[in-house]
Amino acid sequence: MNSSSCGHHDPDPNPNDKEMQKLCISLVPIFNHLQPEEMREIATTTKSARYERNEQIYGAGEHSAHLFIVHRGRVKIYRLSESGKEQFIRILEPGDFMGELALFSETIHDCYAVAMEKTELCTIQRSDLQALLMKYPAISYKIIEEFSRRLEQTEKQMSSLTSEDTEGRIATYLIELAKASSEDNLRITLPMTKKDLASYLGTTPETLSRKLAEFEGRGLIEQNGQRGITVLNIEALEEI
Repeated sequence: MNSSSCGHHDPDPNPNDKEMQKLCISLVPIFNHLQPEEMREIATTTKSARYERNEQIYGAGEHSAHLFIVHRGRVKIYRLSESGKEQFIRILEPGDFMGELALFSETIHDCYAVAMEKTELCTIQRSDLQALLMKYPAISYKIIEEFSRRLEQTEKQMSSLTSEDTEGRIATYLIELAKASSEDNLRITLPMTKKDLASYLGTTPETLSRKLAEFEGRGLIEQNGQRGITVLNIEALEEI
């Protein structure tokens, strides 16, 4: 199914949609620094779109003409290699956005976006957004900030893939999650399936499961269910 056209997913008129669009704008960092009346103006240019779990939002090769803002749910972004292997890129959560390259020129998507669960998006057409950028230049700076953050994240991922072995990549990832966790006991929840995590870390699901079991056997971590992990010895993980 071609889901790149927002019109396909425009719902029937719903009084809650206007409120959802306002909330969308207040969630996303590129807009939430504006004055309330400015955010309301931007909200009038947005449309609502809803996707079911595993439904494709857009695919590689499709024209990019919208900015997509996640209001509820989560979206997986990935590429396919020439051999058809999935290369996981990132997960988008409420307040995150995608399709930003459409802001500057008409482009073709080079990756896939799929809803990981029931997801609500707000979409803004390129022409509307370009007009807003002219009116509120501060939005451009926020977009550049986000570009820089994503570039840094990509460079860190590429550096990890080329300079560390699989065991080191897994350990580094767990350390980053543990340090970002608000839990005192370094209890973390993997933000994606082990299949997606393996793709993200440049390994196979079997190798990932084996290494996690080895870490557990060495007393470094404790696995709790499919995605729960408690880091028991972060110092030892840092030495891997």
